Amino acid sequence: FSCREQPIFSTRAHVFQIDPATKRNWIPASKHALTVSYFYDATRNVYRIISVGGTKAIINSTITPNMTFTKTSQKFGQWADSRANTVYGLGFASEQHLSQFAEKFQEVKEAARLAREKSQDKTELTNPTLNITSHQVLPSPIISSNGPGEDKLFRSQSADVEITTEKERLKKMLSEGSVSEVQWEAEFFSLQDNNNKLVAALHEANANVDQWKKQLAAYQEETETLRQRVAELESQEAHDSSSENNKEELSQTLEELELLIKAKDEEIQMLKSQKCGQWEAEGEREETLQKLQELEARNAELERRLHLAEQTLAETLAEREKIQNEVTKVAEIMDVKIFELSEIRQGLAKLVES
Repeated sequence: FSCREQPIFSTRAHVFQIDPATKRNWIPASKHALTVSYFYDATRNVYRIISVGGTKAIINSTITPNMTFTKTSQKFGQWADSRANTVYGLGFASEQHLSQFAEKFQEVKEAARLAREKSQDKTELTNPTLNITSHQVLPSPIISSNGPGEDKLFRSQSADVEITTEKERLKKMLSEGSVSEVQWEAEFFSLQDNNNKLVAALHEANANVDQWKKQLAAYQEETETLRQRVAELESQEAHDSSSENNKEELSQTLEELELLIKAKDEEIQMLKSQKCGQWEAEGEREETLQKLQELEARNAELERRLHLAEQTLAETLAEREKIQNEVTKVAEIMDVKIFELSEIRQGLAKLVES
């Protein structure tokens, strides 16, 4: 098509042509949907339907008032072009697209009829305007006299008779065609596209499920490890509880030792103060000194035991605080892992439901 032509409406559809040998079967023009457009030639005042696949024109059909677009199913329509000696078929993605194309065909056909009548009357007319309801803007066509080729088509009575005869022949050919086969051909491409999309979505979902299963297994293993660690800490805490009882007993013993040391210190001081005045005999003096030495040795032993007990108590308290901190940390980790595990299970449940 030339640059003087302007597109007035475009859509996408699967293009078919009638088999020239059998006149019964449809031959797909391409494997994928193509762009099908209405073009207006302002110089010649004609309308054409054009579809290009690669560098080849799949459809190049000039619309005349004698053409009829027929809906053979909810998504398939066809029209006969006597000049191209063929029948074109279009399979659309939806019934709405088919209806829009059929309405545009009727509007363009009416515009071609008006152009033909005004051209035959040889009357100077202004530009007719089509009532285009699509999303694209239709330029106002300029009505002019048909060219020599169009004179032969519209003004010759013998040409009209030939077109009528050809139209009857094409109608008979279409009536013998297989309507169900047309519908299957149109639905096949639509179902094939949907199937490819579903297969891609299924592969993606399977990949996600495998990944989630691996992550779930890792979380379950980590959770089991944490549970064992918690059990060990609980066992150790139970042991620490018994240690707590021993600690209380040790504290009580320390208090008793401190009281005893205090009493002995008082007794030593008293003996030292009374040593000079009360020792009347040498034997009593030696006995008292020996008793004093024993008391001092025992006092030193009690102080040593007190120091060891205080050191043991401090170590026990530090170990207990360390264990409590570790138990708290593990409990926090367990809460996080259990929450993540719950989210994964919910995700898997939703995926299984879908």
